[in-house]
Amino acid sequence: MTKITVVGSASMDLVVSSNKRPVAGETVLGNSFKTVPGGKGANQAVAAARLGAEVTMIGCVGDDHLGNSILDNFKSNGVITDYVQPIAGMESGTAHIILAEGDNSIVVVKAANDCVTPTYVDQAEEAIKGSDIVMIQQEIPEETVVHVSEMCAKYNVPLLLNPAPARFVPQSVVEQAAYITPNEHEAAILFGDEPLSDVLRRYPNKLLVTEGKNGVRYFDGTEEVVVSGYTVNAVDTTGAGDTFNGAFAVALAEGKSLKDSLKFANRAASLSVTKFGAQGGMPTRSEVESSL
Repeated sequence: MTKITVVGSASMDLVVSSNKRPVAGETVLGNSFKTVPGGKGANQAVAAARLGAEVTMIGCVGDDHLGNSILDNFKSNGVITDYVQPIAGMESGTAHIILAEGDNSIVVVKAANDCVTPTYVDQAEEAIKGSDIVMIQQEIPEETVVHVSEMCAKYNVPLLLNPAPARFVPQSVVEQAAYITPNEHEAAILFGDEPLSDVLRRYPNKLLVTEGKNGVRYFDGTEEVVVSGYTVNAVDTTGAGDTFNGAFAVALAEGKSLKDSLKFANRAASLSVTKFGAQGGMPTRSEVESSL
């Protein structure tokens, strides 16, 4: 069984659905409210575990009822929680999500996720060292992303960086990461006004720009390639990117080619949007393989 370690956020999603997205100063009536486990790190860990990997999560929760629910959810999905610590006197992270007009808007409150510091991660050095691949995102402190990047480079462990939410990424992290998976918006923030084609050429088989239902774009060393997505009836797009990253990591760790790994990840992501919640639609291995 492949071993994947995820360093990242674990939160609770507070989800409101509405026919209309409110503009500034406007109040609209919603259709429903639900509380479901989320956080980019947790989502990617659960996605990878459902697809058959042995997944270790490194993160923090609050010592509140939300933290207990997040830990219970990890355990029910088979994610190893030896390095998920409740922080005394701290609230768990939350994401406040509006589902409207066929898409989502999200406000993230990091709370306990800010406690995922370099010192905290050092406690899990052996788990990182023994991993087939390590995944990281940006709902935790920037210095932790740098530290994990250096640790992976030290032990020659591939690092998959999902630079979301978008913010500055040090050049050292860009160079040390084995794979970087921004969406189009995040790529524009990371690389500024430089044409995307030029940036893709600079990072062949490494920079993989996701384009939603249209698929994933990258440069293979010879030409620009788009691995097509899949058309489905979307119910909730929250967590699709996290499902993609979790599935991509699993496929890579199992030794699949880059293109086959992207196809596998696209299929898993497409299935994830057919049900409610960031984790609610994350597919099992058999569901992905039977639909490829």
